[in-house]
Amino acid sequence: MRVMKKSVSSDETTWYQLSVEKVFETQHSGGSGLTPDEAKARLVRYGYNELKFKKRSSLIRFLMQFNSPLIYILLVSAAVTGTLYMWKGEDMLIDTIVILAVVLANTIIGFIQEGKAEASVEALGKMITPECTVVRDNKKKVIPARELVPGDVVILEGGDKVPADIRLFHARNLSADEAAITGESVPVAKHTDPVMEYATIADQKCMVFSGTFITKGTGSGIVVGTGEQAEIGRIAKLIQETKKTVTPLTRRLEDFTRFLVIAILSITVLNFILAVWFGFDLVYAFLASVSLAVAAIPEGLPAVVTMALAIGVTAMSRRNAIVKKLPAAETLGCTTVICSDKTGTLTKNQMTVSRIYSGGRDYMVSGVGYEPKGEFTPSHMSREFIGTLRASYLCNNASIVEEDRYSIIGDPTEGALLVSAMKAGIEGKWLRLDEIPFESEKQYMATLHEVGEKQVIFMKGSPERVLDMCRTRMVDGNIEQINKGEILVKADEMAEEALRLLAMSYKITDKRSLDQSDLKDMVFLGIQGMIDPPRDEAIEGVRKCRSAGIRVVMMTGDYAITAKAISCKLGINADKVITGDDLSKMSDDELYDIVEDVSVYARVAPEHKFRVTKALQKHKHVVAVTGDGVNDAPALKAADIGIAMGITGTEVSKEASDMILADDNFATIVAAVEEGRYVYNNIKKVILYLLPTNGGQALLVLGAILLAPFLVLFHDRLPLEPVQILWINLFAAVALALPLIKEPMENDLLKKPPRNPDERINDPPFLKKVGLVSIVVAISGFAIYYYYGMPAIDGTLNTDIEINYLLTQAQTAAFTTVILVHICYVITARSITESAFTFSPFSNRWMLAGIVITILAQLAIVYAPPYIGFNPLKTAPLPLDWWGLMILVALPGFFVIEIEKWLTKRFGKGQ
Repeated sequence: MRVMKKSVSSDETTWYQLSVEKVFETQHSGGSGLTPDEAKARLVRYGYNELKFKKRSSLIRFLMQFNSPLIYILLVSAAVTGTLYMWKGEDMLIDTIVILAVVLANTIIGFIQEGKAEASVEALGKMITPECTVVRDNKKKVIPARELVPGDVVILEGGDKVPADIRLFHARNLSADEAAITGESVPVAKHTDPVMEYATIADQKCMVFSGTFITKGTGSGIVVGTGEQAEIGRIAKLIQETKKTVTPLTRRLEDFTRFLVIAILSITVLNFILAVWFGFDLVYAFLASVSLAVAAIPEGLPAVVTMALAIGVTAMSRRNAIVKKLPAAETLGCTTVICSDKTGTLTKNQMTVSRIYSGGRDYMVSGVGYEPKGEFTPSHMSREFIGTLRASYLCNNASIVEEDRYSIIGDPTEGALLVSAMKAGIEGKWLRLDEIPFESEKQYMATLHEVGEKQVIFMKGSPERVLDMCRTRMVDGNIEQINKGEILVKADEMAEEALRLLAMSYKITDKRSLDQSDLKDMVFLGIQGMIDPPRDEAIEGVRKCRSAGIRVVMMTGDYAITAKAISCKLGINADKVITGDDLSKMSDDELYDIVEDVSVYARVAPEHKFRVTKALQKHKHVVAVTGDGVNDAPALKAADIGIAMGITGTEVSKEASDMILADDNFATIVAAVEEGRYVYNNIKKVILYLLPTNGGQALLVLGAILLAPFLVLFHDRLPLEPVQILWINLFAAVALALPLIKEPMENDLLKKPPRNPDERINDPPFLKKVGLVSIVVAISGFAIYYYYGMPAIDGTLNTDIEINYLLTQAQTAAFTTVILVHICYVITARSITESAFTFSPFSNRWMLAGIVITILAQLAIVYAPPYIGFNPLKTAPLPLDWWGLMILVALPGFFVIEIEKWLTKRFGKGQ
């Protein structure tokens, strides 16, 4: 089995492993940049720094909408009714037009939806910055970023969006936010030294990547990858090459349609052969067989399934889950694994101080994210504790902005320190006189402030570096000798919780400027530990997933220790943590062997998420993948259902997904799972209602052919006219089936395990119920047609007009009886397993409305034609005394299925 290639940059060269001199030599460039002529030549050779993508023409996309099993059913129906029109005249033209209109409507809806989804890679292109500063011919100039070429020297500073993949040769206090590419929750400090061993994207510290942001510092570098040769281009290519997984519902409907088509063709051919065998005219045999096909094809099924999905999508949107593709609404119902990104999905992507050590005491801090609300435990605040918070507030260059929600301008770590201090009511800046900025080599920052007539130095940095400069510490407001070993033990204890640690110290001075020599004999104040914490609602969501039989897998770009700590808080099994480096060394077969036992993956690259998703799918899992970054897009597209974050998600992740969480709340997925299971149950009820009724009508036609040699009544007339059958299939069945999708939701949907994605619609219990109802429909229709039609052939009537009128009345009675059987059956079809006597008839008012509309429509069809002079369904008014027998004959449509449910629950397995 193939092993995935290691993540590299342009032309498969591992630029991060090369020295700066070697990079310049390889790119035939230098610190003075390219000459204008050389830049033009390379632009011709490498092309523009933009992403290209293959886009299907609108015509192809339109035609592809016909590639659907449900559309096949409608097209066959149109062909059948069109054939009848050619044989029998204009009475079938309207039916053909109606069916083709339904096909066109479905096609247009799909065409519009897919047009929106075509923007996956286009959104990537928007991430490339429009302009950048370069050095060409030893001169700085601003050029359009699309004109960048490999070998160009680019100048970067805080706030810039990186325009290409760049190997740094100068970096001063440079950090980059790479969350969109790597999923790492904090900015990454950059340097210029090569990384000699193989490294994932997140560990290539001498590189910056197209589409990421410089959060602070300055730097310069040489372009090594543009457009499709950049890391973002490689992700775009992976998105394009990934084939979208067919949803379980689509697979089941395809299997069901194949079964249906074979069954209909078989019975139609059988009908034609028998008719010819019994000596019927070829034309009559053909028309009878076509009528049987019309009876058997569930023309209303596509519309009802689409409506069920659409109603499910609407319900999900009310619960903040926006579904882009209708079948995805059902897919969640059989999801067995949710692979979730950590940063921004299971966590808030907002660094938060959760623990403080000061004066020999531990303090726990409540509140999550950048909103300055929370409490400290214990609540007593000592002088050194306040000093720790004030030091972090003043020795800080970030700021908080409150608009629609709280956000940070500046470094997220400094933002977390600001919020921590504000929770204690510390606000207001002291006059800053001087500053020693943070540098990754020094690992600290210091500021000098004026307070009245004295000056105070505040310092923050790594615990080890701050302790090196301290001789004393403050405890209970008093200055005492420091015990560095005790503090370092506490720091190690906090680090084991995956907390990012910063220590604070202070010193009173009379100086009005600051240099490094002033940072000695400092007074230690405390340590603050911060982390991107799990969302409270995500913890509850994971718990609900467990009870619903769904496994949650976390995949993150963060370090293994952080991933393990967060997963433990979330309740995700972290007994085994696999890193991206481990995955890169595994073959696909090796990954397949371990993927069932691993629920936490750390330091992963885009192709790792993709491979894990595919490995789980090989184990027959239905996989949902959540994410918000560019790095998540390939896995989102490969998943059975891709779920993007609506607030923090990139446009790329949203466009590659099937569903978007409007509130970025992991718990919303659980609500959507419940809705997905509800949608599937309703679709199954609808199919289980429509197919038996179609089967009964087909049996009516086939039975008429079989009985014709023995009963003159069936020699040249069927119990139902084709147009009546089509009316039942397109109107009456739909009017009664649609209310089934509005049945109240069952209470225990999230207490059951996911259903088997390979479960077939046409399983034995399904076929048993179809057979029972089909027989009831056929017998009821035959009985009424025979009972009221026999006087037409026993010599009671004298004229052809009287005979034809009575036969038309008998057909109308059979037609109406079949409708009444539908009504009786739909009442019990509200539940597949439970008796209709166990729920209120008023709990689904849509059902009552559907029954009333169907009855009124049937009365109009039977009695209105003589008054309006229009009779497309070929009916005749019925005597009122016929209705009692018709209703009595229709009642088995209810009671036979009620008895079947009772027997199944008592003696057999439930469905």
